[in-house]
Amino acid sequence: MNRLKIIADSAVPFLRGVLEPWAEVRYLPGAAIAPGDVRDADALIVRTRTRCDERLLASSRVRLVATATIGFDHIDRAWCAAHGIEVATAAGCNARGVLQWVAAALESLARRGGWHPSERTLGVVGVGHVGSLVKTYAEAWGFRVVCCDPPREAREGCGFRPIGEVARAADILTFHTPLDASTRHLADAALLGAMKPGATVLNSSRGGVVDGDALRRSGLDYCLDVWEREPAIDPALLAGAAIATPHIAGYSEQGKATATAMAVEAVARRFDLPISGWYPAEAAPSAPRPIAWEALCGTIRDVYDIEAESRRLKASPADFEHLRDNYRYRREYF
Repeated sequence: MNRLKIIADSAVPFLRGVLEPWAEVRYLPGAAIAPGDVRDADALIVRTRTRCDERLLASSRVRLVATATIGFDHIDRAWCAAHGIEVATAAGCNARGVLQWVAAALESLARRGGWHPSERTLGVVGVGHVGSLVKTYAEAWGFRVVCCDPPREAREGCGFRPIGEVARAADILTFHTPLDASTRHLADAALLGAMKPGATVLNSSRGGVVDGDALRRSGLDYCLDVWEREPAIDPALLAGAAIATPHIAGYSEQGKATATAMAVEAVARRFDLPISGWYPAEAAPSAPRPIAWEALCGTIRDVYDIEAESRRLKASPADFEHLRDNYRYRREYF
């Protein structure tokens, strides 16, 4: 029987050596993975930089695409399903890492703006793994929180509000949705124009959820971790951002370790390998805990200096991909 062959993005952390006892693993830069590389592969382990579609996969024997990301807009899931290729994501893996990014952004905005959460309404668009955490912590910090999640509202009747109503009420609007046909440019010129003068938009979901051109023209403040057409980001949009980071909101040590573990688990399950339950020994498991606003303000900059990170990107936007691929993972501490 042929030895199992896996093509893996070389930037997926903690992975080297894990699957080699059972498979031939070839590591390549994600954006460089080509049809010739995957032709005789059984599985791919990727990130968002590898577009997994008919062009890449049509002449291959691939039976599993495992992405070490929560997002899946880089994968043509319909084509994969029609051709017997399983797709596995790492849904929820980086939720606390993104929560930490949102917390750091809010602390920076509050400190520079001289306000307390009790004086602000936070709108949360998308109340899934990440949005649910943001809602829970923000309410504990004193924000008035209003939420929009049409799919959950249709299923559960949670009392979530329409997006227009949330946008009009919010002093700060934060997006936590996947990117698909229903969410592309969800924040368009009309929605942004309905927001309060001086309101702030946060986007740590996918760049295409917010129309960058409309945001730049809106006069609103904004903090962005994700960008349309990244890594070739709009210089004018970058220059106007209150906070700008290179698509690393979820890059906590625990989030990345969990994402890799979920990809390994998918490979083990699909090909019956005796490695179920693996987690990298060098990464500490997450230890969730409540944290008061005052405690957050006194500690977050020691753990995660988001303003310094923003200055680095603004000083060298051409290094977007280098900053992302060589990021020093943060430790989750709440």
